Amino acid sequence: MKVALLAGGVGSRLAEETDIRPKPMVEIGGQPVLWHIMKHYAHYGFHDFVIALGYKGEYIKKYIVDYCALSGDLTVKMRNGDVLRHGNAQPDWTVDLIDTGTATLTGGRIKRLAPRLNNETFMLTWGDGVSNVDLHELLRFHRSHGKLATVTAVRPPARFGHMVFNGDQVEEFSEKPQTSEGWINGAFFVLEPQVLDYIDGDMTQWEREPMERLAREGQLMAYRHDSFWQCMDTLRDKRLLEDLWTAGKAPWAVWENEPPRPMPPRMPAPARAVEMPPAAHAETRSAKNNEINEVSRRKNEFASSSHGA
Repeated sequence: MKVALLAGGVGSRLAEETDIRPKPMVEIGGQPVLWHIMKHYAHYGFHDFVIALGYKGEYIKKYIVDYCALSGDLTVKMRNGDVLRHGNAQPDWTVDLIDTGTATLTGGRIKRLAPRLNNETFMLTWGDGVSNVDLHELLRFHRSHGKLATVTAVRPPARFGHMVFNGDQVEEFSEKPQTSEGWINGAFFVLEPQVLDYIDGDMTQWEREPMERLAREGQLMAYRHDSFWQCMDTLRDKRLLEDLWTAGKAPWAVWENEPPRPMPPRMPAPARAVEMPPAAHAETRSAKNNEINEVSRRKNEFASSSHGA
């Protein structure tokens, strides 16, 4: 199954970092946040990525091309330029890097990826948010309801510490927890290829007309994720993620804490009901009536022949 990653936005709220590189390339623990997202998907057996590039897309291309070339030990034969790589097995990933334009909005970027999505169910997320969502459970949920789209709903991270009182006594204090009220769009989508028909073109924002229409038509379902989720919109967010990684308390780094979880056997998707036009209903009824009449005629012929015998 393909995993589409949107990595083309400017990231103006993180200008301290994005003046020189695209936001998905801002580093957490010495690796781009894009790498952390891909490691998360790969941990669950999703190794086929399609990345929508835009702002400073060449930076991401160079990183992906150099990733294998510069990882691990090398032997270089200076006479002929041969390079031999040693150790450090590389990830079994396939990565399509697609230029989708610098001004293209999120919906337009998704639509431009269509030729690489093979007209099949695909996953989608942004290149600037991490989570410990169980991707197998997310996919299982999507396949269970038979709708076109599933979005992961998350609790918004709190900006301040949270206190619970008994009178004036503080009974519980937690520093900047996930809030316990309200749900927001956390990305980590599972989508059927038909959703591409809801996108008009480059200037369509996925979070507006397409998602709003899917919701109106009853084709959008939410997978509720109560655990960790964090976007990286600001320098404060970046520092928070960096601190968690440095302290060895990065909840999204599931690949660090448990063995890989390969893709489960493919489950057949539930059948989607398709409303037939009135003419089709009439044709179906007529065909059934003709079939019934033919059966009756044959029964009568058989009865007559038996009587004559």
